[in-house]
Parts: sequence; C-alpha cells; structure tokens
Amino acid sequence: MLTRDDDAVLRSVAPDVFDHAVSPAFASEFLRDPRHHLAVAIDQDIVIGFASAVHYVHPDKPPELWINEVGVAESHRRKGLARQLLLLLFDLARSLGCRHAWVLTDRANPSAANLYSSMPGATPPSEPLLFEFDLEVLNA
Repeated sequence: MLTRDDDAVLRSVAPDVFDHAVSPAFASEFLRDPRHHLAVAIDQDIVIGFASAVHYVHPDKPPELWINEVGVAESHRRKGLARQLLLLLFDLARSLGCRHAWVLTDRANPSAANLYSSMPGATPPSEPLLFEFDLEVLNA
C-alpha cells in the first residue's frame, strides 16, 4: 500500500499498467488524500500492477470501499497479482471499518469479470445501469 510520501514509486511504471502516463501532480494529490488508496506490485523497482480505491461514508450506511481500477502489465498477468492487490485493499477496508467493497465492470472485460467473481464473498452480478455525465457538455 502506498502512503502519502510514496510519489517516487510512481515515477517508474511499466507502460501498460495505467491507462495513461502517470501525472506527478495527480499522483501527489491522490496519495495525499486520506480516502484514496493505491496498492501496487513492484518488480525490479518498476510498478507492474496496481489496484486503486476510495473509501467513503454516507449518512445512513457504514463506510464502503469503491474499487476504481485494477491494472497489471501484460508481462505479469495470470500470476495472481490482481487478486493479491485486491486482497490488500480488502484488508485495508476492514481496518477502516468498511463492511462492503464494490466494483463495476462490463461484459466487454471478461478478465475483470473472472477476477471479481473468483473473489471470496463475491455476489453474482446484476445488470446495473451506469450513466456518465460529461460536465463540459452540461450547461447549468
């Protein structure tokens, strides 16, 4: 688990781990936010996998963990790294008082669906509707 002072770890990342190049400013902001969490897998000083999450509270529910994204370099897939990264996040979530963790994926990502369905305590997926709002298009 990275801490607020681990910016340097994210300076050396395999090219196919994140969707885009890591921004030092965004990485610093992310790591300094106590509700944001990043588990990483490192091989020879290079980040070859990650799982990111946010824990949050709501007025009528105990804390929950939202798993934002999991990524592993192609060269290190199928070795159980994604599972280990999720388990790290789950341990952290329990220590924060979270009773549930959740993640969204879609049918176009069978690797993710297989990973998530293989985790202990996973409930079968429903058919959620996900709406994304482009805030630049909306005129308030």
